[in-house]
Amino acid sequence: MAQVQKGEHLLQRPLYVFDLPEELLSTLTLKIQPNQIPHEEPPQRPTPASDAGERPENEDGSPAKATSCHLCGLSFATLADQRSHVRSDLHGYNLKQKIKGLKPVGEGDFEKLVGELDESISGSESSESTEDEEEDGSKPKESTLSALLKKQAKIADPEFDELSSNRRQRGAGKPPLLWFTSPLLPDSMSLGVYRAVFTVAEQEEEAHLVESLRRKQIAPAIPPKIKSEGGVPLPGSDIGPHYFLCMIGGGHFAAMIISLAPKKGKNHAGVDERSATVIATKTFHRYTTRRKQGGSQSTSDAARGAAHSAGSSLRRYNEAALTKEVRDLLTSWKTMIDTADLLFIRASGTTSRKTLFDKYEGQVLKNNDPRNRGFPFTTRRATQKELIRAFVELTRVKQSTIDEAALAALNAPQKEPAAPAPPKPQKPPKPSKEEEEATLHTSQITSIIKRSKVPALLNYLKTNNIPPSFRFVPENFHTPTPLHLAASLNSAPVVLALLTKGGSDPTLMSDDARTPFTLAGDRATRDAFRLARFELGESAFAWDEAGVPSALSKSDLEKREAREKSEKAAEDKAEAERRKAETERLRRESEAEDAKRRETKLGKGRIVGVPEKSAGERREEEVRGLGPEARARMERERRARAAEERMRRFAGAS
Repeated sequence: MAQVQKGEHLLQRPLYVFDLPEELLSTLTLKIQPNQIPHEEPPQRPTPASDAGERPENEDGSPAKATSCHLCGLSFATLADQRSHVRSDLHGYNLKQKIKGLKPVGEGDFEKLVGELDESISGSESSESTEDEEEDGSKPKESTLSALLKKQAKIADPEFDELSSNRRQRGAGKPPLLWFTSPLLPDSMSLGVYRAVFTVAEQEEEAHLVESLRRKQIAPAIPPKIKSEGGVPLPGSDIGPHYFLCMIGGGHFAAMIISLAPKKGKNHAGVDERSATVIATKTFHRYTTRRKQGGSQSTSDAARGAAHSAGSSLRRYNEAALTKEVRDLLTSWKTMIDTADLLFIRASGTTSRKTLFDKYEGQVLKNNDPRNRGFPFTTRRATQKELIRAFVELTRVKQSTIDEAALAALNAPQKEPAAPAPPKPQKPPKPSKEEEEATLHTSQITSIIKRSKVPALLNYLKTNNIPPSFRFVPENFHTPTPLHLAASLNSAPVVLALLTKGGSDPTLMSDDARTPFTLAGDRATRDAFRLARFELGESAFAWDEAGVPSALSKSDLEKREAREKSEKAAEDKAEAERRKAETERLRRESEAEDAKRRETKLGKGRIVGVPEKSAGERREEEVRGLGPEARARMERERRARAAEERMRRFAGAS
């Protein structure tokens, strides 16, 4: 228990590769990696130093011929016999034994193992492989070997044996993490560092990895002011050790130059605070992927031929434009990329890799550059935020607690073909009393903040003596503190209470390097931070590092609110007057138009510019809408008036 307490002060804040405590760094040692399974070679007879260059000997001491199998300890008269042996079940079984770290068996032992096979296993395999039988009716070549391996696998616990086998078969590849230990830490505690942050030369000399880690330490400092042009440091600017990070895929591109030296600052309590310094960053996005169908347009063209739709033409244009934009950016960053310690690149798809690594004039990134690295973990869409998260993940030291006895049992080689009973699965470690309390506090505080119960929250913090630096357990990636959570929920009263009465630190950052203020989604929540800055004073916290703008008092907020209300009322009044004036103008114009039409009439109802209607059109217009009887009556009256008019004219003429 004393040892655990002794190391607690080293783990109070997150550990990073380039900023490890000197006390811890001086005691680090490299652990045997979990995938390094002890490999037991087949027994060999010792040979004198003078015979080191000779061929190996057989079991009887005679020199092995060229046509021999050193693994199985057999010699053959002809090359054809040797080739036949390589395809045999005995040789295949011994290869499996070697992969598992076990001893090979001789012909007699193998025949004994095959003879002990249960007939039901052989029969079932024969029936299952009927479709795969050869033309002469015999079983496939490896059916006996498969049956033997299946039988041995059933002896041990299937899940445990399969897991162990898979791990050993994947052992040829190097694990992404290197594990270190220190006497200052608990015996079960290990610290993991991504292998990718070491150079090729450093990885080849694993015995000196601890020394390489010590050389990587960079003292925190206030970042120097770098003269730049268009966001790019001018040539000759000393930007210090740095990484180049780049992601491209699906039409999205993001790149960043980020310093390895942690930025130094102090919080309100005078404790050192460290954060990353981004030197340059840029993102692009173009519509290049085929919606619903997936894949880039160039890939589709290569597989099916060029399409002639408007969308395909737009995607081809955007692919070319994105390629030009990316290469122009890389050219402008060439000096910084050439001096970068490592290049972390994720290029998903052939088109993306061609954009970065195809040969072109002024090519910046080379496919054979030993600094090239992939991200040894899953990444999301290429954005500036994702690049920062990836850098934090790469440089943050991992902490792992593992039972060494279980690890040793897993790595121990098996001495017999039949695997012994597997060890009992280890139960997860029981959380400590402090962890249980922190988990309970996390649940209660989260619930209160979501309901915006300010008095209840302050009372809970005071009653349970919860410190202002409390972080949720288990830790939340985006909102690790109550202040982060309240800001992300746009709960302005809770934010103000946590700052002014709860003592929460606004400079604390989440794992994706964001302060609580940057999570605020509305003006009221942002104003709560500015009001707290006014009430607490400039010396309370490093407000500028927290991203909080200038302070605002309550009177300033009230004046601004009153001014905005007055301006809105004035705007509403002006709008109402404008609408009234516009309505009056339209009314006057309409009346003037009507008067003009009345004044311009000539003759009997004829208006200038309007064609005169014929007699038939006028008669039709008069009877429009009338019933048949009314129409007939009007027609009779019209004829009577016409007859009277003719008679009047006739009388006048006579």
